[in-house]
Amino acid sequence: MEFPRIQRHEADEVVAFLTAEEWPFHTEPKTDGAAVHARVAGGAYDDAFWISEGPDRLGLVRLLDLDDGTPLFDLRVRASARGRGAGTAAVRWLTSHVFTNHDTNRIEGTTREDNHAMRRIFTKAGYAKEAHYRDAWPGPDRWYASVGYAILRQDWQTGTVTAVDWSG
Repeated sequence: MEFPRIQRHEADEVVAFLTAEEWPFHTEPKTDGAAVHARVAGGAYDDAFWISEGPDRLGLVRLLDLDDGTPLFDLRVRASARGRGAGTAAVRWLTSHVFTNHDTNRIEGTTREDNHAMRRIFTKAGYAKEAHYRDAWPGPDRWYASVGYAILRQDWQTGTVTAVDWSG
């Protein structure tokens, strides 16, 4: 799998990818193409990467808040490519990319409580569950819990997962 950086001149491809299907576990399941064009032009995808396998684009992963010391990321894997390890490979690659190229101590991510695939990806990639915010994520039919995960630089370096002390 390869992770080429998305270029601003690829705005049409980014729009086509994001509007081709719905993203049920994201806050905006239907993507507005004009808004994506504006975000790409404004630099919001300057730290984004295609998830590619040969000529096929399986997804994309975008870094957010890279300059504030605790970056987040947005992962999108095409429905037809899910369940084949692309998401796990992308999160592992992104984690290595961030810790190798940036001076940050942790990377965070959140997902909806019922996004079991993403929760497995976090675990497989060495992220620890750190938060469970009840009724924090609006859905089409009800409120869902938002579940937060993070990985520490030291855990990435040693291949361990530091347990969260839930007693305090």
